[in-house]
Amino acid sequence: MIIAEIKELSTKDLIERLETEIANLKQMVLNHSISPLENPNQIKVLRRSIARMKTVLREREINNK
Repeated sequence: MIIAEIKELSTKDLIERLETEIANLKQMVLNHSISPLENPNQIKVLRRSIARMKTVLREREINNK
């Protein structure tokens, strides 16, 4: 997910999406430990997407103070 798409989401939607992505990451890591993924790069992409979402949430938190 690119940063422009993340910034378009409302805060509520962003929090829900973040929780979903974190659950997906945990499941993906678990699956990868049992049997290797075809593309382990997906884990890195998902981690970075989560980091972007957290960054946007933090920016909104700081701007609202």
